[in-house]
Amino acid sequence: MAETTKEIEKKESTGADHIERTWANSVYTPQVDIIERKNDIILYADMPGVDENSVDINLEKNVLSIFGKVENDTIKDHRKAYAEYGIGNYERVFTLSDEIDRDRIQASAKNGVLKVVLPKVEVQKSRKIAVKADT
Repeated sequence: MAETTKEIEKKESTGADHIERTWANSVYTPQVDIIERKNDIILYADMPGVDENSVDINLEKNVLSIFGKVENDTIKDHRKAYAEYGIGNYERVFTLSDEIDRDRIQASAKNGVLKVVLPKVEVQKSRKIAVKADT
C-alpha cells in the first residue's frame, strides 16, 4: 500500500483587499476547515501558539475577521542553530451570508485550534393567515 504525505506550508497573509497594514513580524493565513451541518457552520482554524487570550474575533457588518497573536518565546542568551517553523501572527477574513445568526456566534480555542460556531438563522415556518370580512 502506497503511503501519501501532504506537505503543509504556512502562507503569508495578504489581508483583506481594502486594508493595508504593516507588521513587525510575519503574519500567516491559518489553514481552515469549514463544516456545514443542518443548524450551523463550524470553522476550525489551525493557529499554533494562539490561545483564547491572544485571539481577537471581530464582526463588522457581514465581515468576520480573525487575528491571533503569537508571543515570540526566544530563549535569551541563545542563538538559533536551525528552525523549520516560522513564528508569526495569524489573520483571516471571511464574508458571512445572511444565513448566519450574528447574535449567536461562539468561539473557543484549545491546543492551537480555534473553533468558531456560526449558527444558521432559524427558518420561519409558513403559517396560514385568516382573512376576516371587513364590516
